[in-house]
Amino acid sequence: MQARPSTAPRSDGSHPTGESAPWARLAPEARRGIEVGRVREAAEARHRVLDKAEQVSEEEHLPAGTRAAVLVPIFEEEGEARVVLTRRAAQLRTHPGEVSFPGGRLDAGETPEEGALREAAEEIALDRGSVEVVGRLTPLSTLSSGAAITPVVGVLPSRPKLVANPSEVERVFDVALADLAVVEVFREERWAVLGTLSPVWFFELDEDTVCGATARILVELLRLVLDV
Repeated sequence: MQARPSTAPRSDGSHPTGESAPWARLAPEARRGIEVGRVREAAEARHRVLDKAEQVSEEEHLPAGTRAAVLVPIFEEEGEARVVLTRRAAQLRTHPGEVSFPGGRLDAGETPEEGALREAAEEIALDRGSVEVVGRLTPLSTLSSGAAITPVVGVLPSRPKLVANPSEVERVFDVALADLAVVEVFREERWAVLGTLSPVWFFELDEDTVCGATARILVELLRLVLDV
């Protein structure tokens, strides 16, 4: 059965166009051949910067019910790093049908790493023992849910065998970082947020649109990996 397209918004021309992709000036060959080693180094370096600055992430100042984490699972195939994504089930109360990383709210006393691995096991049957956690990316918050999200980057030894939990996930798939770095796949729009025009990022895939917090995490990851 063919997968149902994502319900995430596609461009309708109602918002001003923003800047081109941050990596648009790179030569095409510089945006290909992104191996897992580069992702590992970028994630580890970002984690060291956060630690050195002694930054306390926003989620640690919020009630336990609003703290969340997502796992950014990365594996390599044919010389290209690929990232695992999910499409959320249509019946979910928040963000139905949208593309996301496996993750969710943290239990009391749970670290972002523990919560991200637990949620990935529950949502897509990812063997948490196969995941090497290599670092955190910048915590971010969402206006719609009020959650403060910590992205946790995990490296997998090979393509994982995954099974979507139908109560939470409609589709699980993966995409090469090099494909996300194709200039035409990315777009930026300017949306009025709290009275200010702010950049909103999208990745247009064949069957899905990636937007919101997931797109923001992917932009940070690509900028780190591609050094732009």
